[in-house]
Amino acid sequence: MFLVCGEALFDVFAVARTPTGLSLDARVGGSPFNLAVGLARLAQPVSLLTTVSNGFLGERLMQALREEGVGTDTLRRSDAPTTLSLIGTDAAGVPSYAFYGDGGADRLLAPEAVVAVPEATRAICLGSYTTVVGETASSLRALVERHRHRALIAYDPNVRLNVQPDVEAWRGQLRWMLSRADLLKVSEEDLALIDGRAPEAFAREALASGVSLVVVTRGALGAIAWTGRERGEVAAPTVDVIDTVGAGDTFQAALLTWLAERDALRREALEELSPTALDAALRFATQAAAITCGRRGADLPRRAELPAV
Repeated sequence: MFLVCGEALFDVFAVARTPTGLSLDARVGGSPFNLAVGLARLAQPVSLLTTVSNGFLGERLMQALREEGVGTDTLRRSDAPTTLSLIGTDAAGVPSYAFYGDGGADRLLAPEAVVAVPEATRAICLGSYTTVVGETASSLRALVERHRHRALIAYDPNVRLNVQPDVEAWRGQLRWMLSRADLLKVSEEDLALIDGRAPEAFAREALASGVSLVVVTRGALGAIAWTGRERGEVAAPTVDVIDTVGAGDTFQAALLTWLAERDALRREALEELSPTALDAALRFATQAAAITCGRRGADLPRRAELPAV
């Protein structure tokens, strides 16, 4: 089973002006939330570890998780509000963002919540802003320290400077994770923000620090992967892009699914991946991400839409 840890929120889009204000379209989201849904759609057993509001928005998040088949036994509830990410556009179509997350429920994961990790957990996945803000950040560090020797640790920084503008906080979290993560997936954009080196130079340091598999996604250019011995690279499939919302989460869900279907969610199995296997894993993940890019919003694919094992 996968245990995905981190935020669950609403993306709120301003879709039209009304005589007295704005018409809004609110959609469930958050990178870990999307990853958990993506894994469930790819037929992987998965639970989400976060704190969800007791309010009506929290209830809608819970309903969405149940409908998608994501386990909710690891969730905590709180009277704190649900985090909101607001997206609007000006007359020229240029987007602007406002983030309302201070005191949000997903920042309030208590340390005791990370003790009772399900025994069946094979991989713990974390990333994005809840690793660098609030009580949740320290609780997730405790989770990694407590369970990293019995479960694979997968990390995707998924940097959100509109939430945590302190770049050094993201750099510090990345450095801390390098000696604890087994699988590190990072976008080329995030790498430029918090590291600045070429992907290959960064990968060498990550592998030397203890990471078993490093993957750098490059958008339309595809993806590159390294183990201590091998390297793989694939181009991205051609797709008519509608938007890229959820593409990175889709890639991670598909990569983890490919590994799970081959019983490779173990450090030693990652280290032994051949160049052919690396290319196949990247191809599977980029195909999945391309499907999401061809749809509106974070509409992640289901297992039947991708090649069989």
